[in-house]
Amino acid sequence: MIKLILSFLISFVLSLILMPLIIKILKKQSAGQTILGYVEEHKSKNGTLTMGGVVFIITTLSLVFFFLKYNSIWFMVLLVSVFFGVLGFMDDFIKVKFKQNLGLRPYQKIIGQVGISVIFAMFVYFFSGQAGNIIIPFSNIVINLKWIVIPLVIIVLLATTNSVNLTDGLDGLAGSVSLIYLVFFTIIANIYANKIYQLGETGQLIETIKNINILSMLFAGSILGFLIFNTNKASIFMGDVGSLCLGGYIGASACVLGFEFLILILGFCFVFSAVSVILQVAFFKLKHKRIFKMAPFHHHLQMSGLSEPKIVLIYSSVTICIGLICVILYLI
Repeated sequence: MIKLILSFLISFVLSLILMPLIIKILKKQSAGQTILGYVEEHKSKNGTLTMGGVVFIITTLSLVFFFLKYNSIWFMVLLVSVFFGVLGFMDDFIKVKFKQNLGLRPYQKIIGQVGISVIFAMFVYFFSGQAGNIIIPFSNIVINLKWIVIPLVIIVLLATTNSVNLTDGLDGLAGSVSLIYLVFFTIIANIYANKIYQLGETGQLIETIKNINILSMLFAGSILGFLIFNTNKASIFMGDVGSLCLGGYIGASACVLGFEFLILILGFCFVFSAVSVILQVAFFKLKHKRIFKMAPFHHHLQMSGLSEPKIVLIYSSVTICIGLICVILYLI
């Protein structure tokens, strides 16, 4: 527990130190975000610095070997997060370079995301030690999906990266929800590790959980440092480099532990962001009407008159409440 707290605090301090330097470098490069005018309130954000999410990658890579001994499992999870972040960085760089809001072409993003996801899915099945095992939330029940886990992991990674990316639409929103998610994910994973240890499990899974928990705290600390500069009114956005990196980590860390189904519950706000977009598009095509004033749902709330800080508070509160319920159910 002390190691977890220490990794979080040191990561937070390093992130806090790095952010002014990153902002200074990005200002020199004129790395401002071009904002589309689909939300009236966002017009004033045009030119706000982006790509601040590089701090998640830099901070975690700088500290990880001080807290963890090399292991192919946690290293692969980190690698996947970094690769998704690099893909996001390429997207952000094109937007900044050409001063427009369209980065990589959709097919380029899809090829990159699917490629990373396929490689990781194969790793999970053949080398992670899980070999298709999926944990049923709030229980000690484990089911083995065998090779079916490969397409499941691919779907989970694609879903989480894009869901976190969709949630990143207001100052501090994706960062706050991600931070809370990772804290509760770590608590739940720790509770589960203690339970299976008491049942006689002493194998690789417990060691993997310990390593992933440290990694989660390193990411969480870096997010908190970033949020100091990202909450309303934001001095800098995380950009796709940040949202894809966090989405990649959230998906990969769950998959390597067999917690794929837990994301649907603990990551409800991310899931709902994606679902609200799907519903909006599907309903419009079928009925030529809109369910929401705008999708994702946080824009619907904004267009209904709620301020950005209030929406962030709502999403954060929902995630905290779900996290507390999950912890209680795991303790029962």
